[in-house]
This record gives sequence, C-alpha cells and structure tokens, in this order.
Amino acid sequence: MLAIPPEFAARVRRAEPMSRHTSWHVGGPADVWFVPADRGDLAAFLGALSPEVPIHWVGLGSNLLVRDGGVRGVIIGTHGAFSRLQRVGERWIEADCGVACARVARQCIRFGLGPAEFFAGIPGTIGGALAMNAGAFGEETWSRVVEVETIDRRGAIRRRPAAEYRIGYRRVTPPQPEEWFLGARLGFEPRPEASLRRVQELLVRRREAQPIGDWSCGSVFTNPPGEHAARLIEACGLKGFRIGGGVVSPKHANFIINEGDATARDLEQLVAHVQATVQVRTGIRLEPEVRMIGESA
Repeated sequence: MLAIPPEFAARVRRAEPMSRHTSWHVGGPADVWFVPADRGDLAAFLGALSPEVPIHWVGLGSNLLVRDGGVRGVIIGTHGAFSRLQRVGERWIEADCGVACARVARQCIRFGLGPAEFFAGIPGTIGGALAMNAGAFGEETWSRVVEVETIDRRGAIRRRPAAEYRIGYRRVTPPQPEEWFLGARLGFEPRPEASLRRVQELLVRRREAQPIGDWSCGSVFTNPPGEHAARLIEACGLKGFRIGGGVVSPKHANFIINEGDATARDLEQLVAHVQATVQVRTGIRLEPEVRMIGESA
C-alpha cells in the first residue's frame, strides 16, 4: 500500500474509481486521490511524499483516458480546490488551475476584456489548458499567458514568465520537469462592447458541430499540418465504427463516444484502430491529443 504522511491519511481516498472523475466515465482505481484545501495544504502534501511516488493531476477529466487497471501513485484533483478568478489591473486576470475555461470566457465578458470568448469552447480547466496549449475557434491559451504560477514536487511555489516556456500547437515544454501549473495571469484588451451573446453564439456553433452532452474526452487527435483530423477520419469511412461500447461519433469524426458501457480498453483500441486506418489509407499518422495514463486490467 502506498505510504501517505500520517497527517494526510484521513483526507485521502484510496482505490478511488477514476470513472467518477473523467468525462469518458471510464477508468480503474487510483491508489490515492487527494483534493487539497489550498496552496499551503498542497505544498505540505507534496513535500511530505516520497520522491519516487508518481503524481498525476486531474481537473474536469476531459482529454484523459485512465486505463482499466487504474493508476499507481497519487492523483491530485484541482477542480473545486483552486477556483480563484479575479481581475488584476486594467488588462489582466488571474485564474487558478481548477477554474473551468468556460468560466473564464464568461467572466472576461463581465470585466469588459477580450478576446476571451474562445475559452468557452475548451471543455476543461485552466490547468489543463496551460499544460497542452488548448484552443478553440482558432485561438490558443498561450497567446494570452503573461506569467504562470507553478509548484514542484517538493512543494516549492514560484512564478515564471511565459517566455520561459516553449510553446507549439497543443504542446508546452516547461523549463524543468515535474513542475505543475497552479494558475496563470492572462492578458487581454479592453472590450467594453463584449457581450455574452457572442459566447452563446460560439457555444451554439459547437453544439451543432460536436456531440456535446455525450460521454467523450473532447477532440481525440490533433490536426495534422494543413489538415483536419475529423476530415481524414470521415474520409476513411470510420464515422460510426465501434469497438465494444465505444463508437466514433456520427456527428463529428474526431470524437469518440462512450455509449454507456465502454471500457477504457474499448476506447483505447478504438483510438488505435482509427490511427492505424488513417495512416494506411492516407499516409498521415494522427497524433492523439488525449492523454492516456495507468495500467491495463
């Protein structure tokens, strides 16, 4: 059994089913699930862990597949734990890692700042958006990052300017490993004319094009240069293809749906089948956007 510092033992949950914490609603048990009370609590917890204990982070659980055998080590839940969102000065906001991206879009409208509407199309938290440079409607998270707040596995908290990170399409390279995002300062322009109507229009577009409401992880694959993953998958006749309880969405081919009884194995095999089929038929290898962690059953 994974050793947990005695002062935290009563607050962790052991063998926590990760199906409760992922938008695909699958996943075996995490050895330890921990939701910190605040930054100080998190720093103390991390600092007390043995250095060899694996650590994973989960916000809203989108863009994540947890395998059926579960996850060894510790998973830290951030949504609800880190929820601060405030305006700083004329053009900045600060958002904790557990803040839903859709909330950033709505709050920036109220602050009269923008363009931030695109955040409404990112189905996760700021922490996840920072980690992968998530984007929607042609915009990306790191185009707005001024600086970030991080924590390492010793519990040391620091601030880093955006310039210290190498940023690409759905890719972020940190200046050092095992340093995770606690939040960010984001910069915008004054937009007193900004309206929630624009956010609502974008969400309508998203609902019309994507299977919103179904159990999915969001987009499964990144778009290859000059192409769209959904177009390639559809061109290969894979819309509606299924393995077990998983199916390629008939509405948007870059979404894979859990129809209710899928296992993580079903979904992972379906991802691999789509990837292999597209590569054989088009010569293009799709790269998964979804992160896969844990052990097979």
